[in-house]
Amino acid sequence: MHPTITEVTEQIIERSQPTRSAYLNYIANIVKKEPVRSGMGCGNLAHGFAACSAGEKIDLTGNQKPNIAIITAYNDMLSAHQPYKDAPDLLKAAIREAGGIAQVAGGVPAMCDGITQGQAGMELSLFSRDLIAMATAIGMSHNMFDGALYLGVCDKIVPGLLIGALSFGHLPAIFVPAGPMPSGLTNKEKSRARQAYATGKIGRKELLEAESASYHSPGTCTFYGTANSNQMMMEIMGLHLPGSSFINPYTPLRDELTKAAGRQILKFTSLTDDYRPIAHVVSEKAIVNAVIGLLATGGSTNHTMHLIAIARAAGIVLNWNDFDALSKVIPLIAKIYPNGPADVNHFQAAGGMGVLIAELLRNELLHEDTLTISDQPGMNSYLQEPKLLNECLVYEAISDISLDTEVLSTVAKPFAKGGGLHVMQGNLGRGVSKLSAVSEDHQIVQAPAVVFDDQEDMLAAFKRGELEKDFVAVIRFQGPRANGMPELHKLTPPLGVLQDKGFKVALVTDGRMSGASGKVPSVIHLCPECEMGGPLAKVQNGDIISLNLQTGDINVMVDDAEFNARTAVPNSAKNHHYGMGREMFGRFRLNASTAETGASNLFICD
Repeated sequence: MHPTITEVTEQIIERSQPTRSAYLNYIANIVKKEPVRSGMGCGNLAHGFAACSAGEKIDLTGNQKPNIAIITAYNDMLSAHQPYKDAPDLLKAAIREAGGIAQVAGGVPAMCDGITQGQAGMELSLFSRDLIAMATAIGMSHNMFDGALYLGVCDKIVPGLLIGALSFGHLPAIFVPAGPMPSGLTNKEKSRARQAYATGKIGRKELLEAESASYHSPGTCTFYGTANSNQMMMEIMGLHLPGSSFINPYTPLRDELTKAAGRQILKFTSLTDDYRPIAHVVSEKAIVNAVIGLLATGGSTNHTMHLIAIARAAGIVLNWNDFDALSKVIPLIAKIYPNGPADVNHFQAAGGMGVLIAELLRNELLHEDTLTISDQPGMNSYLQEPKLLNECLVYEAISDISLDTEVLSTVAKPFAKGGGLHVMQGNLGRGVSKLSAVSEDHQIVQAPAVVFDDQEDMLAAFKRGELEKDFVAVIRFQGPRANGMPELHKLTPPLGVLQDKGFKVALVTDGRMSGASGKVPSVIHLCPECEMGGPLAKVQNGDIISLNLQTGDINVMVDDAEFNARTAVPNSAKNHHYGMGREMFGRFRLNASTAETGASNLFICD
């Protein structure tokens, strides 16, 4: 194992010892070697199976068969979650045939950042993660279950489900993916259409045609944003079946993998000799593997918050310094849009997760000795791919090498020597930058600040032609406590237009960018946030801001004495707390932790 990975892992284990031990002790004290429902009162149990068939009632009355919960994020508006419509029936049938029982224990909300991008609803997006975790806990709180299957794909849904699942860490759990939609209009063409619309070269009709050709069918969006980063992480953490993350929906192989997940969960309940609770699967080494996978593939910046919150739910203390240390030794070996022209279907065709995991293991850049939900513990069990043979699911050994080195390369010939994410720090605080999609000639910017407290104000300035110059866009009061920390992806097309014109531009904010953050250099998630008096609230128009994505430095070039003497300005945009349901999330804003500690209301480890 690479010494830095060993060192970071040991540091995480050491600092997590009090909270991790407390969590595991709690889990150990609630495990039963008989079906959980056996200890329920007759009235409780009768309520629990009142809607079941006569045969299911007999099974649930007995104390032999395990009962599996299904928590689903199905809705038919979101393309990524629409394929889950039939999944509960497939799972129930497979589990029944394998000797178990299954019930849909609950549904959780699932919102799409692509729909709410740039709108008021986006200000509920980050907080939906904690709400999903809470809704998961409510579904599981009926305490009828011996294991659980979690159906979710997109941005906040998988982290929320996983946080909720870890609050029932004594149960085995498997995450069931739905798969990406087939490739449509290329992401490059979609981006070109967005920039053309931003400059008035095409109208709304042409833009909608381009967007509809890109997002065109059931399944996950094909770019490598937070949703597909989720799927990568679930597999590299051992929570997906091997090779299952990127199989298209509504295909025979996808259905067989869904059914296989139902059969698999029965192998690991406390009623068996191979008990594998999710509390043990999500270990310190599994969390480190997730960070490594994120860095090696240039994944979503959102996971610099989500992974910290997930780890905390398991009693593990992960921090940004861990990301930064690992980023220096994990090479970027996948090139998927926005890091390159390929989409996740091309990544899958090149060898997908199996080849990625094999390359990392071969170079001692991944922990092999983790507990997984594959038949054999350890990441070596993920060096295989699922196929159908005579309509039966079988696994075959993966190819030793990538089938397309322009999409999935090697550690010896990486796309970049360091991972795709950097921690940035200086006199403006600490933040995060995704540089995997930023060309080297745009990774260093020094230019005057143009300050906005609302993204709409920046868009208006762009349309008025006021931004035809070198500048750093400072978008303040976008943190969790200010307005829920919405993504600012809507700003990417105009900034991209200005960068293409030859101007040096960058974005600095205490808010978020999309999981598909692209070619424009940015420093995001700055802490402390402006609402808490962070230094970004002292920046004035014309101040020179220097950012260097290569060294991780972000500073305002103002004399220290002068800058320290300034008073942080108050938030001038107060119209973000009402309407579109935002008024119901006031306590979430008030109690949110910092981006660096997961931007969470769930103080699980405290």
